[in-house]
Amino acid sequence: MAGPGGDMQWCFSQVKGAIDDDVAEADIISTVEFNHTGELLATGDKGGRVVIFQQEIENKNQPQFRSEYNVYSTFQSHEPEFDYLKSLEIEEKINKIRWLPQKNAAQFLLSTNDKTIKLWKISERDKRPEGYNLKEDDGRYKDPNSITSLQVPVLIPMDLMVEASPRRVFANAHTYHINSVSVNSDNETYLSADDLRVNLWHLEITDRSFNIVDIKPANMEELTEVITASEFHPHQCNTLVYSSSKGTIRLCDMRASALCDKHSKLFEEPENPSNRSFFSEIISSISDVKFSHNGRYMMTRDYLSVKIWDLNMENRPVETYQVHEYLRSKLCSLYENDCIFDKFECCWNGNDSVVMTGSYNNFFRMFDRGHRRDITLEASRENSKPMQVLKPRKVCTGGKRKKDEISVDSLDFNKKILHTAWHPQDNIIAVATTNNLYIFQDKVN
Repeated sequence: MAGPGGDMQWCFSQVKGAIDDDVAEADIISTVEFNHTGELLATGDKGGRVVIFQQEIENKNQPQFRSEYNVYSTFQSHEPEFDYLKSLEIEEKINKIRWLPQKNAAQFLLSTNDKTIKLWKISERDKRPEGYNLKEDDGRYKDPNSITSLQVPVLIPMDLMVEASPRRVFANAHTYHINSVSVNSDNETYLSADDLRVNLWHLEITDRSFNIVDIKPANMEELTEVITASEFHPHQCNTLVYSSSKGTIRLCDMRASALCDKHSKLFEEPENPSNRSFFSEIISSISDVKFSHNGRYMMTRDYLSVKIWDLNMENRPVETYQVHEYLRSKLCSLYENDCIFDKFECCWNGNDSVVMTGSYNNFFRMFDRGHRRDITLEASRENSKPMQVLKPRKVCTGGKRKKDEISVDSLDFNKKILHTAWHPQDNIIAVATTNNLYIFQDKVN
């Protein structure tokens, strides 16, 4: 990947998770998210757990050994539930994690499964009170008649404990499965979106939310599209977007109306008639939408491509990057094995100059916007020596296969990278393969 100082090389840094080929369903990673400083990295899995990694302070004497991420806190965020009214199991899988900007010593994050969003407080404790008047050290209460003098309790040092406690539970607002959570730039409200509705919540109020988008038709047989992702603008608290399964993105302005069913802008690219096929509608469905950090652009991911849109231009994207165009001829078999419905996410680097998204065979792709260059890298145990430089991978689409190229027919569609995250300030990336989390960084010369 080309950086400001020529070509950037990526090195292996760490891998988290079990090595076994036999993967437990509960261990499959379902979301990855850095906090606003990049010091903490959270993952959620299908077992309802959240694992937070903390960046260790780097060694100033050895700058080539960058700071590592080590486990900071692990907690069970969601449990499996059963909806008795609808006879439906609600799985515990964490669909999204979103960090709130830090305001005090504690950290806060939102985590959600299909139905319930929770606000968690993660705080540190390295002192404990001792010397109570009415209690013994083991917690038993003293006989009040035996107390002859008053003492002042003191705080004494103890081993660092990281506690995760649920501060708010936002439930019973979604009939369908929640696919997105996004914190507003006012830091007081956030949105949650399911297949047909977007709700606006206040972080302090759990018993009610405002429904701001509702695309449910009066007759469900007339349903033609669903909401696939939604996000608030990073700076304008009144602006949000939501994407649909038809490949459109609608931008809504909450200043215009409390109910945003009528969009302010509709971003849609006319389909190329020569590419029309039975699968056109499925592969045009948008699986992720992300605003750039500067708020000028937004990126969308569909099955085969990443598109960058200028918020001032609705009729077509300003940039289109093919992620794995070589799969266009394989859509029939991808439909049969259900891979065509995989939802790939995408992310921006800290200064919006590079975008990243995942692919199959544990490949992930980076696109350098300024230099119009792209690279394919692989997350695998074979490249997991410390500071080992990742070799670019190439897929051979036909004809004679060159050395180091991989044939399309030998790609493993069970190995896929759906979730990726980029450190907000440094060139450090986190890439989730099934049950492992790989961390890569740029090579420090």
